[in-house]
Amino acid sequence: MDGRGKSSTKVSVMILLRMRLTVPLLIMIFSSGVGAQSDWGVTYYPESICALKGSTVNMSCTYKYPTSSTNPYIVQTAFWTKYDRLPPGFSEFPDLSTESEYEGRVQYFGNKINYSILSLSNVTENDQRKYYFRFITNKPGGKWWGAGGIALSVTGLQVEGPETVIEGGRVTLTCKTTCNLTSNSTYTWYRNGLYIDSSTKQLNLQSVSREDAGRYSCAVLGQDLRSPEVTLNVLYGPKSVSVSISPSGEIVEGSSVTLTCSSEGNPPVKYTWYKGSSSVSTGKTFTLNNISSVNSGEYKCNSSNDYGQISSATVTLNVLYPPKSVSVSISPSGEIVEGSSVTLTCSSDGNPPVVYTWYKGSTLVAAGKNFTINNISPVNSGEYKCRSSNKLKDINSDIVTLNVLYPPKSVSVSISPSGQIEEGILVNLTCSSDGNPPVQNYTWFKKEDKGGLQKWTGQIYSITNINSKDSGEYQCMATNTQGSQSSEYKTLTVSLSMETILYAVLGVGTGSACFFVIIAVLCLRKKRRMKDAKDAVEQKQEHIYNNEAAISSAGKTTHGTDPSNQDGIHYASIKHPRKAGSPAVKVSSPVTDEKVEYASVQHRRDEVVEKNEDGLQYSSLQFTQTGASDRPAPPEDTTVIYSSVK
Repeated sequence: MDGRGKSSTKVSVMILLRMRLTVPLLIMIFSSGVGAQSDWGVTYYPESICALKGSTVNMSCTYKYPTSSTNPYIVQTAFWTKYDRLPPGFSEFPDLSTESEYEGRVQYFGNKINYSILSLSNVTENDQRKYYFRFITNKPGGKWWGAGGIALSVTGLQVEGPETVIEGGRVTLTCKTTCNLTSNSTYTWYRNGLYIDSSTKQLNLQSVSREDAGRYSCAVLGQDLRSPEVTLNVLYGPKSVSVSISPSGEIVEGSSVTLTCSSEGNPPVKYTWYKGSSSVSTGKTFTLNNISSVNSGEYKCNSSNDYGQISSATVTLNVLYPPKSVSVSISPSGEIVEGSSVTLTCSSDGNPPVVYTWYKGSTLVAAGKNFTINNISPVNSGEYKCRSSNKLKDINSDIVTLNVLYPPKSVSVSISPSGQIEEGILVNLTCSSDGNPPVQNYTWFKKEDKGGLQKWTGQIYSITNINSKDSGEYQCMATNTQGSQSSEYKTLTVSLSMETILYAVLGVGTGSACFFVIIAVLCLRKKRRMKDAKDAVEQKQEHIYNNEAAISSAGKTTHGTDPSNQDGIHYASIKHPRKAGSPAVKVSSPVTDEKVEYASVQHRRDEVVEKNEDGLQYSSLQFTQTGASDRPAPPEDTTVIYSSVK
C-alpha cells in the first residue's frame, strides 16, 4: 500500500477509473494491501511554526504502519520533503537533505520506528513553506506520505517606537515580529550594543533623559539573533558647557591662544564667545593670534539650541608682557631748592607686576615705585633713571635730571702769580665759588686803613703795573639767584723790586753828596754876610716851615738868649736827572732878607716809580747864627740836618 495516505488512495482510484476498471477489480486491489488504511499515518506537531530568521527550527512527527508478528514491516527509509506531490520527472519524492538550497542545514533525528525530527538551521524567509514526512518499508507498496505537513513561517525582529523624544518625556519601544513566535518568549533589550533589560516585547522608558538616547535592538532570550538597531534621539538643551585653553600654562605676549568650548546638546548647539559682556566671536573655537595685553580679560562661552541656552564658567586670559611705557615724574614740579624734599615716581605697565629700582648714573640708589630725597643738597644733583623689571625683561626710563639750586658756597680768593709780588707786574685776583645757578655777579672789596672799602666787579680783578699802594686786604662776594656769600680777606703784599732799591740807594748817595756841597756853599756865603748878620739879629726873627730859632741882636738881651744859639733853617732841593745834560743839583736862591737857605733834592726813576704828588725830596738844614758884632769867636755850628729821600 502506498504510504501517501488518503491522497495517495485518491490518486490510485483516479488512475483506475481512467483505466475503466470494474468495481470488483477495485475491491481486489484495496483488499490486496497488507493492512487497512487506518493502520497507516503521520502526525505532525506543531502543525505550524513561527521561527526567527537565522534560527534553527525543529519539526517533529510520529508515524505508524501495520504491525504483524509473522511478517512485520520494517522502515527502511525515512525523510522529509518540501513537496506535497511528486514533482514531474521524479519517481520518488526528493529528500530535503539532498537539495542544494538546504545543503548543510538539514539534520534528521529519530528511531526509524515511529518518530522523526527535522532540524533546519539558519532559516531564512525562503524557507517559509510546509514540510512533509515520508517513510518506505521493506514490503512492496509499503510506503507512506504524511499529508498536512508542518507550516514554517520565518520572521525577523523589528523595534518600533518614536525616533525622537524631548528630555523628560515617556517612550515605549516594541519588539515586533511578522508572526507569533511559537513559544512564550522572553525578550532582551540592548542599547548601543549593551544589554540593558530582559522583559516582555515592550520596553517602557519613563522620564527620558539624554542618557537614554542611543541605538536600540531586541532579541529573544536564548537566541543571539538581534533585531536591526533603531536610534532613539533625545532632544535636550545644552548641558555641561566648559572652556579649555590651548596651549596650557603661561600666555606670553605675541603667542597664539585657542579657546575651545565643549557642550552637550541635542540638536547640536551653537557657540558664542564673550569678553566681559561684549560678543567677540562665534563657533566652537576662538583663536587669538599674536596675542597682546589688550586681550587679557575674562572670557565665557554661550551654548544654545532650540531647547535652551547656558553659559560656561568664566575663564581668565592673563597675558604676560614685559614692562611698557616706563616714565618718571618729579614732585613738586618746578625749581628744586637746596633743603627741600623731592619725590621721584616711576610709572610702568607690565605683567607680571613690575618691580622698580632707581639709579643715579650707573649706581643703584633705591628700590620701589617712589624715591624720596629729604633735605636735598647739591650732592643729589645728577641724572636719574628708573628700571622697571619683571621676569620677562628689564626696561629703563628716560633719564631725568635733578638740578638742585643753592647759593654760592666755598667762596675763596686766589692770587696769581703766587709767591712774592714785586712792583710793576700784572697781578690777577680770582674769585672762586660753587653755586647753582652759576654765580652771576662777583664784587671785590679792598679794606682801607681808615676802615673804608673800595669796590670793583668781575670774577677776576686785574692790577696792571702794581705798586706798593695796591698792597692790602681784598675780599670778594659771589651772588646768584639763591643768595650771596663773601670770601675771607686775602692779603696782597707788594715788595720793592731790586731796581727800585738800587735807584733808592743811588739817590741817597747822590743826595748826600749834593747836600755836603750845599753846606759848603752856604758856609762861604755865611761868612760874606757876617757883617750884615748883625743888623739882621736886631730884627724880629721869622719862623719858617715850623722851624723857629730866636735870633737876638747884639745889643738886646731881653730874654737872655745867647746869640750864638740862634739857629737858621736851610732847605736844599736836589734833583738827580737820569738823562744826560740835566742839572745834577738845583739849589734855590736865598731870600735876601732871610738868613735861611734850603735845597730840594729829587732822584728821577721814570721806569719804576710813577710821578705823584710826593715826588719832591726835602732836606732840612739848621744853622746857629750869631750877631755880627763883638763875637769873640765863631760858635760851634750846631746845624740840624733833615733829609727825606723818596
